[in-house]
Amino acid sequence: MQNELLTLLPKVTPRRLWNAAKIFASYTLSKAIKSPVVWGKPISVSYEPTNYCNLRCPECPSGLRSMARPTGTTDDLDTYRQLLSELAAESLYVQLYFQGEPYLNPKFFEMVETATAHNLYSSTSTNAHYLTDEHCKHTIDAGLDKLIISIDGTTQQSYETYRVGGDLETVLEGTRNLIAWKKKLNARKPYTVFQFVVFAHNEHEVEEVKRLGEDIGVDQVTIKTAQVYDFKAGNALIPSESVYSRYEKQTDGSYQIKSSLEDHCWHLWQASVITWDGRVVPCCFDKDAKYETGRLTENRFAEIWTSEKYQAFRQAVLRGRKNIDICQNCNEGLTVFAD
Repeated sequence: MQNELLTLLPKVTPRRLWNAAKIFASYTLSKAIKSPVVWGKPISVSYEPTNYCNLRCPECPSGLRSMARPTGTTDDLDTYRQLLSELAAESLYVQLYFQGEPYLNPKFFEMVETATAHNLYSSTSTNAHYLTDEHCKHTIDAGLDKLIISIDGTTQQSYETYRVGGDLETVLEGTRNLIAWKKKLNARKPYTVFQFVVFAHNEHEVEEVKRLGEDIGVDQVTIKTAQVYDFKAGNALIPSESVYSRYEKQTDGSYQIKSSLEDHCWHLWQASVITWDGRVVPCCFDKDAKYETGRLTENRFAEIWTSEKYQAFRQAVLRGRKNIDICQNCNEGLTVFAD
């Protein structure tokens, strides 16, 4: 096992540090004066390779096929390349996922290679059903820095309860493929993470997944609380152990999120999200791009980042975050278990 900092530090430059300092300073000032001020560029950006998915997870818009925006795949990489060229000197991190399964995009490896060419820290999140021997080697050769593998069960029964249509053995085999190629190539990257989302049906497997990750040889196992859409009247997916839940049962039997939903959000200053077709949205909770702030097919990112629409959304959060629908089930400011 290795430390993630060993893959991140080579990407840190004085200019990127200065940009991060400017972003933090402007965020702090904005909270104080209750008005959005933005100095610098986002520290990280998420770019969606596709919003297609092979699984049918019941709390995921991609899995439910319920997304209001179009379903598709980033085919023309010119917009993506232009974005990275614009941001690379000052931004640090590109996350190649939002909704969907990234490995379904045939040009996924080209996207990784472009990030690598700009010395940007790159990561993705996968359900690991496409980690074939060939794809694992290509992942390493392309220079991916971090790979998050979703594994929400240590038995097929518990795994497929949420990962509907998935096969646990395929996930484990793909992970072993990757670890084997890392050893064969003497590669330190990608930093490999098992991500275990805790539900009522798998909360008894938390310690087991840690042991499984250690046995297979991943670098880290993270335990993540689950976002549940219909939670106020309770939901069968909510864990019984409060420490693993984002939601708290009230005296009247209803549930509420464990967050005060204070009127600020670090994400709106330090990151941005771009859909497969170039729509810029303020955060990853805007699954349907309801609060679209612009399109990279029409304007450069710098124009959108401080545009009237983007600033209006930041202002709305600073004035009343509880009034914004996508913020009401957000994990920003949550006080829950994290590993």
